[in-house]
Amino acid sequence: MKSSAVQKEFGASIKALRKVEGLSQETLAERADLHRTYVSDVERGARNLSLQSIVRLADALEVSVSALFPSQLRSGKHAEIGKPGHQLESVDILLVEDNADDVEMTLHAFKKARFANRVHVVRDGAEALDYLFCRGLYSKRQASEGPQVILLDLNLPKVSGLEVLRIVKADPRTAATRVVILTGASDEMHITECRRLGADNYILKPVDFQGLSRATPKLNLDWALVHPAEILPALVSKT
Repeated sequence: MKSSAVQKEFGASIKALRKVEGLSQETLAERADLHRTYVSDVERGARNLSLQSIVRLADALEVSVSALFPSQLRSGKHAEIGKPGHQLESVDILLVEDNADDVEMTLHAFKKARFANRVHVVRDGAEALDYLFCRGLYSKRQASEGPQVILLDLNLPKVSGLEVLRIVKADPRTAATRVVILTGASDEMHITECRRLGADNYILKPVDFQGLSRATPKLNLDWALVHPAEILPALVSKT
């Protein structure tokens, strides 16, 4: 990849992280002890950064240095992460969620918790199955590079979350993949069925930093999530 393309990709990553954090360029510059015009140039892809400046930006955004670099830059690939048909490298987490606000809140919660695992987002149940079984737009993806964890909303278009769960747990290629249900109080009736189909754990929606902090003592893929026996009282208390 040409250096100019790398700069633009890096700048876009900085801008996206800044917006998720709700910071202006001025505030980010102040936190990083940099000039605002310098930050503006970085986001436009018009600035070669020193290692010191990269570290300052990471500290200001409260993320690791590696989190500033889109995964396509780390791997040398130029792809749009999160766009159908472009995610060919391995990811840690597949987030299956059709509600854009919930996607944004979940990714923001990950970031606030410094959750650095690679995440790919799909918007409906049919796309989730295509991704997992390397079909359609994802036919070039390697099946061996499947996600370690699936975060699965229940109310999905095209194919329901329950049906996705049933297919995933019934297929020997994906049966061992951990599935975490993203559930709201209105989904209480589905908890027993999710347990029967093999769901591993549950998180109450909307996912936020406090919820992740309570549910995950260690924010890595060995999640200590809320178990079914714990979530049912919480659901009942909200009705």
